[in-house]
Amino acid sequence: MPTKTLIVIALIALLHAAVYIVHQKPDWGISWTDQSGYQQLGSALATTGKFTRAPASERYVPEAIRTPGYPAFLALIYLVFGVGNQMAVVVVQAFVFVAICFGAFVLARRLGGEQLGIAAAALTAAFSPLPYFGALAMTELWTTFLLTMTVIVALRARDTGSVALAAAAGFLCGATALTRPVFVLLPFALFATAALVDRFRQIRLWMVATLIAVLTLTPWFAYNFIHFQRVTMSPANGFGRAVWEASWQGQWSGKLQNELTQLADQTRQDRPALDARVLELAADANENPSLMLDYVHQWQDIRTLWFDVADPYERAMARMKADDTYMQQGIRNAMADPVGHMRRRITRGLFVLWAAEIPYRFSEINSLPVWVIRAMWLVQAALVGLALIGLALGARTERWRETLLVAVPPAYVTAVHWLLLTEARQSLPAMPAVLVLTVTGVWLLTRRKTPVVA
Repeated sequence: MPTKTLIVIALIALLHAAVYIVHQKPDWGISWTDQSGYQQLGSALATTGKFTRAPASERYVPEAIRTPGYPAFLALIYLVFGVGNQMAVVVVQAFVFVAICFGAFVLARRLGGEQLGIAAAALTAAFSPLPYFGALAMTELWTTFLLTMTVIVALRARDTGSVALAAAAGFLCGATALTRPVFVLLPFALFATAALVDRFRQIRLWMVATLIAVLTLTPWFAYNFIHFQRVTMSPANGFGRAVWEASWQGQWSGKLQNELTQLADQTRQDRPALDARVLELAADANENPSLMLDYVHQWQDIRTLWFDVADPYERAMARMKADDTYMQQGIRNAMADPVGHMRRRITRGLFVLWAAEIPYRFSEINSLPVWVIRAMWLVQAALVGLALIGLALGARTERWRETLLVAVPPAYVTAVHWLLLTEARQSLPAMPAVLVLTVTGVWLLTRRKTPVVA
C-alpha cells in the first residue's frame, strides 16, 4: 500500500477541511437553519438521553422531522467535547472527510489497482462540496461516510463469503437510512444487485444483509408507529414536501424562486402587500404573475398549518398533517401540466442534482459572478460525464461486477430523487462512488490495451 502518498492526501484533505471551517464559520448561526434542529436533538440526547427538541416539556414531544442517526453522532461528540461545541463537530468531521478519501481509494483499487486508488483518493480530497458541508452541523458528510463504508464492506463480504461482514454491511446500510431517510430502500437495491451479478450464488449473504438492515430500522419504525400511528421514516418530513417543491422547481430560476419565497415569508400577515410585491416582481422579470401568486399563496397557506402553533406536541402533529397537504397539493400542481412537469424533472431536476453545487458561503453566494458559478457547474458536469464513461467502459471489463456495485449509490440517488425536489447536496453521499467511476473512465480511456471482456 502506498502509505506515504496516502498520508500526503490525508494532510491535503485536512487542510482543505480547515479552509472551509474558516470560510463557513460566519454562517454557523445565520444560514443553514437545518443545523439548529440537529443541534437541539443532539444536545437533548447528550444531556437527557431523550430524542426530542423539547426535553424540558412535561409531556414527551416526539420528533416528527429528523431521524436519529446524525443527532446520535452529534451527541457522542458533545459528550466528549461539550454540548453545543460546533468547532469540535466540524473538526471531527474533517477526519471523517479523510476517511471518505481512504474509502474512495479502497473502492477504486478494487476496479483498477493502487494507482487508480490514489487518483480517486486525491480527486476526492480536492472535491470541495465534501469539506464545505463538513464545516456545518449537517448530515451530508456523515451520510457520505456511512454509504461509502456500506459499499466497501458489502464488496468485502462478497469476496470472502463472510456472513459476519454481510451482516455488518446490512447494519451500515440501516445506519445510512437512519441518517438520511431517503436511503430506506437502499438495502434492496444494493443487496439485490450484489445477488444478481453473481447469479444468486451467494444469496444467503444478501438475505442476511437485508434482514439486518431491516432489523436496524425496526426500532425507528416502531417509534413512529407508537407516537404517530404511521410506519414511516419521517412523519412530517416525508415525500409530501418534496413532491410539492418538485412541482414548482424549474418554473423560474433558482434566484427568482428564492425571491418569491422570501416575499412569502416576510409578508405572512399581509396578503394584499404580498400580492402587490409579487405583481411588481413578475412585471420586472417578465413572468406570468398568476403562477407566481399561486406559488406564494400555497407556500403561506400550508405553512400556516403548523407555523404559529405554540404547543410543541401539537406543533409536531401539525407538521405531520401539513406533509399530507403538501403531497396532495404537489400532485395537483404536477397534474395541471404533466408534460411540462416531467420535462422540468428530467432536465432541470437532474442537472441540479448532479452538477449544481456551489461550495461557497451561503450568505454570500449571490455576490459570486455568474461565470464563476457556471465554471463550477461545468467542472461537476464533466466529472459526472466521465463517470458515465467509466461505468460504460468498466462494465465491459473483467471487473464489471464490482463496477456495477460501485455504481449502485449514484443510480439509487438518481432513481429516488428525479421525481422529488432536487438539491445538489442530495447527491453528495454518492459522490465518492461517482469520483471513483470518474477516474476509472479517464484510466480506461487512456489505456493502450482494449479492455478485457469478461
